[in-house]
Amino acid sequence: MSIADEPLYPIAVLIDELKNDDIQLRLNSIRKLSTIARALGEERTRRELIPFLGENNDDDDEVLLAMAEELGVFVPFVGGVEHAHVLLPPLETLCTVEETCVRDKAVESLCRIGSQMRESDLVEYFIPLVKRLAAGEWFTARVSSCGLFHIAYPSAPEMSKTELRSIYNLLCQDDMPMVRRSAASNLGKFAATVEYTHLKADTMSIFEDLTKDDQDSVRLLAVEGCAVLGKLLEPQDCVAHILPVIVNFSQDKSWRVRYMVGNQLYELCEAVGPEPTRTELVPAYVRLLRDNEAEVRIAAAGKVTKFCRILNPDLSIQHILPCVKELSSDSSQHVRSALASVIMGMAPVLGKDATIEQLLPIFLSLLKDEFPDVRLNIISKLDQVNQVIGIDLLSQSLLPAIVELAEDRHWRVRLAIIEYIPLLASQLGVGFFDDKLGALCMQWLQDKVHSIREAAANNLKRLAEEFGPEWAMQNIIPQVLDMISNPHYLYRMTILQSISLLAPVMGPEITCSTLLPVVITASKDRVPNIKFNVAKVLESIFPIVDQSVVEKSIRPSLVELSEDPDVDVRFFSNQALQAIDHVMMSS
Repeated sequence: MSIADEPLYPIAVLIDELKNDDIQLRLNSIRKLSTIARALGEERTRRELIPFLGENNDDDDEVLLAMAEELGVFVPFVGGVEHAHVLLPPLETLCTVEETCVRDKAVESLCRIGSQMRESDLVEYFIPLVKRLAAGEWFTARVSSCGLFHIAYPSAPEMSKTELRSIYNLLCQDDMPMVRRSAASNLGKFAATVEYTHLKADTMSIFEDLTKDDQDSVRLLAVEGCAVLGKLLEPQDCVAHILPVIVNFSQDKSWRVRYMVGNQLYELCEAVGPEPTRTELVPAYVRLLRDNEAEVRIAAAGKVTKFCRILNPDLSIQHILPCVKELSSDSSQHVRSALASVIMGMAPVLGKDATIEQLLPIFLSLLKDEFPDVRLNIISKLDQVNQVIGIDLLSQSLLPAIVELAEDRHWRVRLAIIEYIPLLASQLGVGFFDDKLGALCMQWLQDKVHSIREAAANNLKRLAEEFGPEWAMQNIIPQVLDMISNPHYLYRMTILQSISLLAPVMGPEITCSTLLPVVITASKDRVPNIKFNVAKVLESIFPIVDQSVVEKSIRPSLVELSEDPDVDVRFFSNQALQAIDHVMMSS
């Protein structure tokens, strides 16, 4: 019998490869499971392949992870949802292994399969599996079981529901912190499936136990539960059960728990509602903003604008603004950076007068911060302030600081300013721009850092698009073309790049009369780098100009360059000539 006719051949190959010493072969065979299942057919996959995988005791985590992933999408290969339960035993085994990522993937696959299974099969196969894992002798099984309750619970009969709730309660009191951590992180998903009466009675008592756990790693996961449970409860129950917990957590002895509260505070405020936030959570938030741990202050500072949106402006000015002033001169640069990334958003919340009186001095101090990231975060959000205080005030107060930053010793700060210039130009208008910022844009073309020169060339193109070709012809083009005679070849290359970018904006007439002659002259430069960049520029310009100009000026110049002694110059000029010929032939 030939190999092709042998019905056992695919599974024989799989078994051989799964037992191979080479991990790559074992991995490949696992990833081909779907192909092998198709070859075997649904019945033999159920009868032979799945039991074999269940018995497979591979010790390599990568292979086990691939198997857990493959089995999650295996329902169609075993005959659809009515046979989905046959996939549970191998995944149950994977739920007990030591490697966390394998267990997590097995739980994810079980959830995927469980959500497709029929209700009767869930009761017969899935719920017993959850109970077995929850009663597992080894903690890994109990950790995995916590992630399956939300799939098992909705389909369970009343008696089983009571049992599942009590089992979950026991898991939350498990001796192993890892099990309690898993129970705490999955509590929100489980609570979403529990009936409201039991949610108030059983689930909230479980939650309260977790919030008093002696391990901070469990308590910080309970912080996430606050927001989830708060959304499930009625407002009055939320205030009664969740609010005291949040207030206690904000004073927790572990900085990691306080950090978690700082991170989650906006979601927690949404859960308890605006009124309790104003009365109870403002003092808690102020405590976090003044926390002695920098990490907590960073988390709290990053939420300052979102928090102020919940409060009215008066409360924000009274309670939050004094803390913001303190944070703007915080000893940690990361705290100042977190504040700078969101503080501009406070301007629309506080209104014009408060922004001018209270926020502008803070903006200015952050713009002059010694740490570049702080300055960058302020620069990138200036438009939010402009909408509130208007351009005149902005230009008087913040523009001098921006001009100072344009010459900052950190090139990334200069780069951020350049990228912001077109937006600033559109806000300031052409007159103001010419007066204050025009000279800067030319100065950047001769910066020592290539990235700055490149960004400056792009900036000129965007300004020409913003203010139009006529403005560019008066204010940009003459100054750019003057720089083509710079003694340093790198600066001359920047000018060529600028011409290439400006030509499409300026149109064929100005390109032919003003830009092209400069490029043609540059083709006689003594530096090969300039010459092959001329070839590139001519290649980009020729589609813009008229056919006669191509034949009269561009082609002769490229032909001359194609005979240059330098190999790169010849390559790029020939490439440009081919591009011209190709366009000619197609037209």
